[in-house]
This record gives sequence, C-alpha cells and structure tokens, in this order.
Amino acid sequence: MPTNDEILSLIEEEGVDFLRLQFTDILGTVKNVSIPAHQAAKAFEEGIYFDGSSIEGFVRIQESDMRLNPDPDTFAILPWRSRREDSTVSARLICDVINTSTGKPFEGDPRHVLKRAIARAEDMGYEMNAGPEPEFFVFEKDEKGRATTETHDHGGYFDLGPKDLAQEIRAEIIYMLEAMGFEVEASHHEVAPGQHEIDFKYADALTTADNIATFRSVVRAVAELHGVHATFMPKPISGINGSGMHTHISLFGEDGNAFHEESDEFGLSETAYQFLAGVLEHAPAITAICNPTVNSYKRLVPGYEAPIYVAWSDVNRSALVRKPAARGPNASRIELRSPDPSCNPYLALAVMLHAGLDGIEKGLNCPDPVRENIYEFTEQDRIDRGIETLPSTLGQALTALNADDVILDALGPHIASKFTEAKTHEYTDFLASVSQWELDRYLETF
Repeated sequence: MPTNDEILSLIEEEGVDFLRLQFTDILGTVKNVSIPAHQAAKAFEEGIYFDGSSIEGFVRIQESDMRLNPDPDTFAILPWRSRREDSTVSARLICDVINTSTGKPFEGDPRHVLKRAIARAEDMGYEMNAGPEPEFFVFEKDEKGRATTETHDHGGYFDLGPKDLAQEIRAEIIYMLEAMGFEVEASHHEVAPGQHEIDFKYADALTTADNIATFRSVVRAVAELHGVHATFMPKPISGINGSGMHTHISLFGEDGNAFHEESDEFGLSETAYQFLAGVLEHAPAITAICNPTVNSYKRLVPGYEAPIYVAWSDVNRSALVRKPAARGPNASRIELRSPDPSCNPYLALAVMLHAGLDGIEKGLNCPDPVRENIYEFTEQDRIDRGIETLPSTLGQALTALNADDVILDALGPHIASKFTEAKTHEYTDFLASVSQWELDRYLETF
C-alpha cells in the first residue's frame, strides 16, 4: 500500500488538478465530493467533512456530520477526464466514512461492513478472493439524449463485427480500466442483443468491491463519450437474457487455497464444502442483497440461464452454485451465479463471506451435487431431492432477510434497518403501480 506522502508526490508529478473523493451509499450508488488537488494533504491528515443526512440511508439531520478518510491504495487518474489536452486532470480516491461524534468507522458505510466481514475471516485464518463477471447492456439514445431500449447492435454470444457494433466501446473501456490498474482477462458480446461482458482478474474482497464500483462508473462514462447509454439494470427487455454478475469465490490461508483438495472428486476441500453449504443455507436472505431491485426478479426466472434453484453442480448452469472445471492449487473455487450487477458490491461480498464462514463454523454438511438439468425436474422431483427455490419477488427476499439472523448480523443493525426500509418502500410502490403490460392486457378487455 502506498503511503500518503507517495500519493501526494504522484499527484504533483501527474499534474492532477482535482481529487474526487468517492464512497457509496447503502443502495450502492457511488457518491463523490471534488476538492482541488492542493487540498490533498489536508484530506489525508484531517479528512473531508460532509453532510451525511443528505445521503440515502446514512443519518438523521441531527446526526449529519460525517468525515471521509481517503484510502491511498485506491488512488487512480480518471483517464476519460484527462485524455484531451484541454481537459483538467482528475484523480479519484475511495474513502472510508467516519462518524465524527465517535471518531470510529460509520456503521452505515457499506465499505466498513465488508471490512468487518474480512476481519471475521482473518480471525478464522482466511482471506477471501473474489472474481466477478459483470454484464451490461448498451442502448441507443433518442433525439433528446434520453436512454431507450433500442439495442446498440443485434449481435449474439461471442459474435464478431459487423453484428457486434460495440467492439470499439469495449476496447476503450478496457483501455480505461487498464489505465486505472485493472488486469482485464477477457471481453465479449453476451447472449442478448446489445449485451456485453468484461471480466477482470480476481482479487481480495475489498479490492474486488472497489473494482466493481469503479467498473460501473467507467462503463457508463465511456458509453456517454460514444453517445450511447450503458446500464446494469438486470432485465431491461422482456423475452431475452438479463444481466448477471456471476461471482467466483475462494478462501486462502497460510497453506494456500483452503478450497483445494487434490484427492477429492471435484478438487474441493472439506472447508470448501462447508463454505458452500453455508451459502446454500443462507441463499434466500442473500438474494435480498445480491438481487436488490424489483427488476432483479424478472431475471431470476426459468429459461434464461439464470439460477433459481438452491443447489450446486459441476456440470450444468441451472444450479445456484457451480463448481468451475478448472482445478488445481490456485484454481479450486465456487461460482455463485445469482448476483446481478445492480447490487451494492460491498454488501453483496460481505453477506456471501459471512454465509460461507457460518457454514465453516457450524460444520454444515453440503448436499450432493445435482448433475441433471433442474429446469426439467417436476415439482415432485425437486421436493424429493430437497431442492428449494430462491425468492421470486423482492418482497419474498426481504422476508427471508428479516428471518435470517446471520445475514442481518453481517449487515449490522443500521444498514439492515435502513436497507429493509428503503427496499420495502420500493416494493410497495411497485405493487401499487400500474404497468404498461396491465394496460395492454386489460384496458380494452374489461
């Protein structure tokens, strides 16, 4: 990790004009305050104060003073703001939020929630590594500059140009990411028209969460530069695949990958099976955090490669958790397939980690893998195999969350309360709204 003095020297060397101090609210929206670069030393020494009462789910107005403490390890030049000669040079620092009345980390800061989960893992002798696969859509804009649902191209999975019209956009996104320190592993057109995926290398949990937040900002910024709109909405168009964020997970200890066991049929250790069992045990509650919008549940339906069944497998993608084929001392891992890219990455990784650690602490037994296509099972087949389904609505997911003490404890009382309050309001609004589907179906029929 670079020191504060090293970052101050780099700011001067790179001719940085402004620093954007970033953090996320409870819903995962990136917020920032911009300061002149000459204020950088003050930011490191004293922090930057802001009004927390204006941020979703933070504090009441009488408790409004919050402080941002920049993390020097997250310093990066914003390449899309400094690529023109006449542009000012801006850099970003991701910050931890401090409660000024106590001087301690703010319990409503999602980054702090993940840090607590990481500390729990460290106490047990583990470090979590995670590798996300975020998908997104690129849409055209109308004559007023507003986003439409007209896809930027009509390509399909792994298509080349001329069907894949976004190769240049993806290439520029990759350039921007690499300029900010990412190691991009692959990019390609996804199954649906206008849908894309860019995969970057796994890292420790905190770095991965920071990277997801950064990735979403870079994708949107580059799309705007090309006059189109990029969205991480899970299911923007009915009848085609939605966007997921499959997440690969492993734990490392003193002896290396704690998930690896060479002699096992699947290359997984007892620790891995217990972790997997914990994820399956808490899957319904996890869903409220990893699939946090009303729209998320339009993706979690049969027929579009999205998992809805609480099971694991090594050979098919209808299960919630997949064991990737790659195996070896560093490759053994599990892949949770339910999360979507609208989630708050800090909260999502925190609940995944707590769920798995709970499985290890309790020594939970992992069920056998389901190697058949679960989509072809009858309801009785699933009952006989003990295969449950994920919540089918945000309301059901919130009910599961409120019944799961382990996941509530992972979030902490403040975020658990504020998140549930915000999402219950969202779901209630949805239930009371009248959709175009209803108008088309009923207006002239009755």
